[in-house]
Amino acid sequence: MSTSRRKFLQHSTQLAAGAGLSTALPIDALATTLDSSQPAADMVSVALIGCNNMGWHNLNSMLKHQNVRCLALCDIDSNVLNKRAAELEKSTGKKPILYSDFRKLLENKDIDAVIVGTPDHWHCLMTVYACEAGKDVYVEKPLANSIEECNLMVAAAQKHKRIVQVGQWQRSGQHWKAALDYVRAGHIGKVRSTKTWAYMAYGKTFPVRPDEPVPAGVDYAMWLGPAPKRPFNRNRFHGSFRYFWDYAGGLMTDWGAHMIDMVLAGMNVSTPKSVAAMGGKFAFPDHAGETPDTMQVLYDFGHFTMLWEQSLGTGRGPYDRDHGVAFIGTLGTVVIDRSKWEVLPEVEGGKYLTQAMPVQRGGSQDLDNHTLNFLECVRSRQRPNCPVEIGRDVAINAHLGNISYRTGRKLFWDAAKNGIVDDAKANELVQAHYNSSWKLPNV
Repeated sequence: MSTSRRKFLQHSTQLAAGAGLSTALPIDALATTLDSSQPAADMVSVALIGCNNMGWHNLNSMLKHQNVRCLALCDIDSNVLNKRAAELEKSTGKKPILYSDFRKLLENKDIDAVIVGTPDHWHCLMTVYACEAGKDVYVEKPLANSIEECNLMVAAAQKHKRIVQVGQWQRSGQHWKAALDYVRAGHIGKVRSTKTWAYMAYGKTFPVRPDEPVPAGVDYAMWLGPAPKRPFNRNRFHGSFRYFWDYAGGLMTDWGAHMIDMVLAGMNVSTPKSVAAMGGKFAFPDHAGETPDTMQVLYDFGHFTMLWEQSLGTGRGPYDRDHGVAFIGTLGTVVIDRSKWEVLPEVEGGKYLTQAMPVQRGGSQDLDNHTLNFLECVRSRQRPNCPVEIGRDVAINAHLGNISYRTGRKLFWDAAKNGIVDDAKANELVQAHYNSSWKLPNV
């Protein structure tokens, strides 16, 4: 996977210059990033694109595992980039190469895999270009900001034979697996309905802010990328981008991508027959974001239904959990969240219809298990726990919920044609709409 130390040194001056940053490192400092007692054949050299929040967590999780090193960081905000570089050097003793343009990073032949931790509207371009450059990819969920982009990402991973793991890390959670196995084994009888939800106590206050000058050190044009050109507004930047359709899909594509995924896994399905959503900005009508604070979406899979519920600003959801998944069977219900799962038996004639059991704990290592699975698959070339196809299926469900909400109509999905039936307006939202400076990749 890794080239020799000599080859790395030959490339390092060019790579540092390509970063276009005053923080480019001298050649002897760069050389220290390759010092390791581990066999080169086992070493995975990773780079992070998008250094805030979840991207940073993903990188730190990967670095817990053996034979992994971070060669490079990339971010359009030099304030974030320099802060993370200092933190990484402090924790590892190694200085990463710094980039402001991800395309320059992808030219680095010594990088085996990239983590895409950017806002959703960048996932497609970065993943496709990384696959074309021969890199494996760990990309945050949701897979992309449109269904069309998701399909291109699947095509790119398949064409270039790359390992792509999507950050739906419940797929690597042992207690999730145990709970889903219990459901699939028939212990709660026939499952005819499921519930997924996120009741998040945050987001109560998000006042409208005026547009303002771009902060020093931020390449705002690059941050926008394929999204519509707009004046800089702090509300749309960094973590709060999730509240705006240009870049993301609110709670539905954030928490929904995680929870809905577990129903698809447990019921062995991919896409629904129909979707109907309702909701709005009911609790916080003056909230500066565009996405709803309250929404319910009903999915029909033909032999069972799935209900998604989101509630911003409240933390007590179904079964007294702020997030979770419930499989409701004829003999009992299985309820799962990130820390535990339990069985709630049905009762008939004073007797349980299925076996009662203590609450089953777990979940603390789910992310670390997921990043380890990715690294193992980079080495073995085996299919990861959450490949790009699974990320695509989950994103389709989440986006259909949002599209139903935005159009105010019940939608019917044609899986064979990969589109919404007889609804031109809704199908417009299936497509990606890039600004003139960026084009959809041609796979």
